[in-house]
Amino acid sequence: MIYLLTAAQTIWLPDQASTIASEVDSLFYFILYWTIFFLFLVTFVTFYFSWKYRDLKKKGLTTSFDHNALLEITWTLIPFILVMIVFFWGARTYIKMNVVPYGAMQVDVTAKQWKWYFHYDEGITSPDILTVPVNKPVKLEMQSPDVLHSLYIPDFRVKMDIIPNRYTQLWFEATEIGEFDIFCTEYCGKEHSKMLGKVRVVSEEDYQEFLSKSDEDMSLFALGELVYTKKHACNSCHTIDGSALIGPSLKGIWNKEVEHEEAKSEIVNSTYIKESILYPQEKIVKGYRNKIMSTYKGLISEREIKAIIKYIECLESNEKYEKCLEEEKGKKK
Repeated sequence: MIYLLTAAQTIWLPDQASTIASEVDSLFYFILYWTIFFLFLVTFVTFYFSWKYRDLKKKGLTTSFDHNALLEITWTLIPFILVMIVFFWGARTYIKMNVVPYGAMQVDVTAKQWKWYFHYDEGITSPDILTVPVNKPVKLEMQSPDVLHSLYIPDFRVKMDIIPNRYTQLWFEATEIGEFDIFCTEYCGKEHSKMLGKVRVVSEEDYQEFLSKSDEDMSLFALGELVYTKKHACNSCHTIDGSALIGPSLKGIWNKEVEHEEAKSEIVNSTYIKESILYPQEKIVKGYRNKIMSTYKGLISEREIKAIIKYIECLESNEKYEKCLEEEKGKKK
C-alpha cells in the first residue's frame, strides 16, 4: 500500500532517481495523509455538532462536563505519537542525507553569477553539466565567489545552499541513466532564472569516455567561440555585434585603446584580455563602474584564455572574422 502511494512517478512530484528520494517522499506522504485525515475529521466533527446543537431553545443546554480523562489522553497521546514518528523518521533521513558514504566520488562545484562549474579530479571543468556514473555515490563540495546560491536537483530530492567564503556539501547516488534538471533556488541577481544546469547520469563505460575527452584537438578559434557561447557564457554579458550589454561589446576592441574609470588607458592585447579575465575589478572600463564582473581565476584554463584571446582578435573586423571562419573550415576539411 505504501509503495503504491509513493510510487516513483506521480502527477505532482518528479521521478525518484536517487537512493534517498523514496525515503524523502515516504515521509512527505506520511505527513500529507495524516494531515488530510485530521482535516476531514475536524471538519466533520465541527459541522456535525453545529448541526446537532443548532437550536438550543428547543433542545436545551447540553449536560455540563468539566473533565473526561479518556478523551484528554486520547487527543494528547495520538498527536504525540505521530509527532514522535515524524521526528525520528525525519532525523534518520536527515542523517542519511548528510553523512557521505565512504568512497564517494568527489566533484568540486563553483556557483557563480549565473553559471555552474563542475571541477573533476582529472582536471576537467564542465560548465552547467554535471556528468556522473549511475549507482555510485557522488559528493559535491561547493563554494561561491560572489553571492548566495543554492543547488537543487528535484529528481534526487537534494538541495543545499552555497554560501560565499564557505564550503558546503551534499551527496547523492543516482539510480537511473538520463538527464535531470539543476536549479538555483536562492535569488542571486538579475539572471537568476537562467542559472540552470543538468545532471547527466551515464554508465561507468560512458563516464570513463567522458573523462578521456579533451578540447586539445579543437582549434583556438573554435574553442574560443565555444567558451564565449557555452563553456563560460561570455555572451550573457558581452555582445559581438557592437551593442552594449552588462559589459562592453567585444567587437572591434582588439588593438584599440580603451578608457578606464580610474586606471590609465591601455591598448587591448593578449595581456590586457588575460588580466581582464583574471582580475576584472582592477581596470574597469569607463561607463561600467556599477557592472563589475567577478574573477574567473580558477574557473578557466590557460588554453581557454588563449582561445578567447584568439576569438576576440578575430572580431577586430568583419574581414578578419570571415578570414578566421574560412581558416576554420579549411582545417575541418
